[in-house]
Amino acid sequence: MQGREERAPLAAAPFAGCSRPGLFATSRPVDIRDLYQEVILDHSRRPRNHGPCPGETHHAHAENPTCGDEVGVHLRLTPDQKVDAITFTGQGCALSQASASLMTTKIRGKTLPEAAATVQQVHSLLTGGTLPEAQLDALGDVQVLQGAAQFPQRVKCVTLAWHALDQILSEPNGGKPADPA
Repeated sequence: MQGREERAPLAAAPFAGCSRPGLFATSRPVDIRDLYQEVILDHSRRPRNHGPCPGETHHAHAENPTCGDEVGVHLRLTPDQKVDAITFTGQGCALSQASASLMTTKIRGKTLPEAAATVQQVHSLLTGGTLPEAQLDALGDVQVLQGAAQFPQRVKCVTLAWHALDQILSEPNGGKPADPA
């Protein structure tokens, strides 16, 4: 086709559950696979919040030895324990990088309990759990990641950054950088 970018076909129906009516408002019918591909490709090609986090107060690192993906998650908290800044570093497949990018946009500005709740919602979304409509809607673009739930090896890629964030939120020292002795 002239003037139209061709896209590689996606695996058969990897996006079940994303096609709720009204999920995304549009003036024309949208194939959820196209939307998934657009959001994932946009975040993997132009990741948000990729790089160091000046003045970070917390960090964690996660690796997927199966495919070589690796990610570092870096937070800077305000004195009242809100996420003032969140960035990620590392490298990996398009899904792992897009997921990390989506995570940073979703978590910034949240309190630590709100961030932990979001991590649990994403975990449920990617492991076949169900979420109430309001929680699902609150995830916004992060919902597009749920298509990976049908592919166990891809779930590991998608959840890598979320596991690093969970490590920060659940460890006794909260992933704080070690104080120099």
